[in-house]
Amino acid sequence: METRTPRQQSGGLNGTAKPVLWIVAVIFLLRVPFLNQAIQGDDVYYIAAAQHAQIEPLHPNHIHYVFEGREVDFRGFPHPPLNAWILAGLTALFGDVHEIPFHFAYMAFSLIAALSMYSLALRFSPHPIWSTLLFIAAPAFVVNGNSLESDIPFLAFWMAGIALFVARRYAWAAVCLTLAAMGAVQAVAAIPVLALYTWLNERRNRAAWATALTPIAGIIGWQVFEFISSGQFPAAVAAGYQQSYGYQRWALKVRNAGALAVHACFLVCPLLLPVAWRTSRRRRDPDTLFLAGWIALFFASALVFFYAGSARYLLPMVAPVALLVSRIRTPWLAAGFAIQIALSLGLAIVSYQHWGAYRDFAAQLPNAEHRRVWVNAEWGLRYYLESRGALPLHRDQFVPTGDLVVESELAYPVPYQRQLRALIPVMDHTIAPRIPLRIIGLDSHSGYSTVDKGLLPFGISRGPIDRVHAAILEDRQPSLSYLPMNAPQAAEQILYGIYALESDRWRWMSDKAAIVLKSPPSAWPVHVALYIPDPDPARKVSIFIDGRLVLTKTFPAPGSYSIDTEPITLTRPAALLQIAVDRTWSVPGDNRKLGIILTEAGFRK
Repeated sequence: METRTPRQQSGGLNGTAKPVLWIVAVIFLLRVPFLNQAIQGDDVYYIAAAQHAQIEPLHPNHIHYVFEGREVDFRGFPHPPLNAWILAGLTALFGDVHEIPFHFAYMAFSLIAALSMYSLALRFSPHPIWSTLLFIAAPAFVVNGNSLESDIPFLAFWMAGIALFVARRYAWAAVCLTLAAMGAVQAVAAIPVLALYTWLNERRNRAAWATALTPIAGIIGWQVFEFISSGQFPAAVAAGYQQSYGYQRWALKVRNAGALAVHACFLVCPLLLPVAWRTSRRRRDPDTLFLAGWIALFFASALVFFYAGSARYLLPMVAPVALLVSRIRTPWLAAGFAIQIALSLGLAIVSYQHWGAYRDFAAQLPNAEHRRVWVNAEWGLRYYLESRGALPLHRDQFVPTGDLVVESELAYPVPYQRQLRALIPVMDHTIAPRIPLRIIGLDSHSGYSTVDKGLLPFGISRGPIDRVHAAILEDRQPSLSYLPMNAPQAAEQILYGIYALESDRWRWMSDKAAIVLKSPPSAWPVHVALYIPDPDPARKVSIFIDGRLVLTKTFPAPGSYSIDTEPITLTRPAALLQIAVDRTWSVPGDNRKLGIILTEAGFRK
C-alpha cells in the first residue's frame, strides 16, 4: 500500500477553523432566503406520517391515505420513518407545522452534508474548499435542500457515514449509516461503495468490513420490527403498490435510466466534465478508482431502485463527481462554481414561487368557509387546502351539487363524477414565474422532478407551470344534442375524461369519458366519430346512455371510424353520454392516459 501524507491519512476536519466557518456561512446564506418556502412536493406525505406519529410514535406510517385518488396503506410508502420522526419531533415542539422554524431546523442537515464533504475533500482533493463549493452548488442540493422531504437528511447521514468511515471512526460511522438507512432504502448502495474502499485500502481490517454492512442491518431490523409489531413487512406492502401502479414497468425503467443519465451530467457544471476527464483518465491510483467506483456503483443502484428519474435521486453521487472534478485548475473550478450556483439559485427561486403560489391560492380562496371543499391535486396545494378543512377527492367519486372543487392541471388530478352538472368558476390562477427556468411544468418537458414530464435536466420556458381552478358544481341544462369537439359549448358539456382541444378539431379521451347532452325531440340514434392512431392499443368502444349500455363495438385495426346506435327514446330534458375503451396508453413526457381521439359525439338523426 502506498504511503500517504498526513492530510491523506485523515478524513477528519483537521484544517483550520476558517474554511469550516466559510462553509457554515455559505450554507447559511444559501438557506436563509428560502426559510419561508411553502410546503411542496412529497412534503405532504411525510407531514401526514408525522401527524400520525403524535398518536402512534413508533408507527408513523400506520395510516390509510388517499394517494392520487386511491386509498392506500401508508406502510407501503417507499421510505423508512426517519424523516417522519424528525418532522414529528418538530411538530410536537412547535405545536403545528410552521415553515420558517421547520426549514431552519432542516438547515442542520445541509451543514452536516457540507462539512462531511469538506472532510472527504481534505482526504481526496487538492482543492478542498472548491470541491465542497461544487458539492453545495449542485442543483438538487440547492433546490431540494429547501424541502422537508427525506433527501437532505438522508444525504447528511450518508455523507457523514462515509466521511467517518474513511477517518476510521467506525462506531460513529455505523450510527450514521444506520440513520441513513432509516431515511432511505437506497442507503444499501453504501455497502458496495465502502466495500470497494476497504478492498483498496483496508482489506485486512475486519472492523471496516463489518461497518460496511451496517445499512442492510438497519433496514432488516426495521422490517423485522414492523412485522413483529404489525404482521406486515413494509417491503411487501410497497411491492404490491409498485406492481399495481406499474412503477416497475420496463418502459418506465428505461425512461428512468435516460433521465438519470442526463441528470448525472449536471451534478457539477457540465463544462468542467471534459477537462476533468482529461485530467483523471490516466490515473489508476486507489483514490481515483474508489471515486470512480462510487459513481458507477451508486448509479447502477439508482437504475434498480428508482422509476421517476428525479435529479434528487443522484445526490449521493455529487460528492465523488465534485472530488474528481476538483483536480483541475482553480480558474476552471471558480468559473464552473459561478455558472452552477447561478443556475441552481434560478431554479430554487422558480421553485419557491411555484409552491408559494399554491399557498397563496388556498389562502385567498373565497367560499371555503361556507361550503364543502374538495381538492383534486397532490403536493402543497393539497396540504394547504386540507389545512383549511378541504377533503381529498377519490377517483370517480360523486361530488354533491353546491360543493366547491379545487383542481390543478399539473398535480395529478383524477376523474370524478359530475353527472349532469356544470362547474361554475370561482377562482382561477396561472402560475408562470418570470424567470424562464422550470423544474416542472405543463409544457416544459423537464424531468428534474419526474420523468413523467420529460427528459430534460430542467426546462427553459416562460410557459405556465400550472393552472389552478376553483369551481362550484351547479345544475345547468345543456344546449346541444350533438357536440363537435370544437364547439364553443364543449367545455360546459364535457363532464370528465376528455382532454383539451387539439388542432382546433379533435380531443383525446381517457379510458372513460362523459358528456351531458340536450335530449332530442324524439328517438334519435347516438353517433360517435372517432380515430384510433397507429400506436393506440384500444380496439373495443362501449356507449352508455344514462348509465345503460346501448352498444359495444370492436374495431380490427387503427383508423377512422364511426359508431351509430339504434334510436334511443329519452324522457328527461338532458342525457348523459358515456364512452369507454378497453385499453389506454401514454406518450413519454405526458402523464395522460390516452384512449381514442374524438371529433364528434351526440344524438344525430
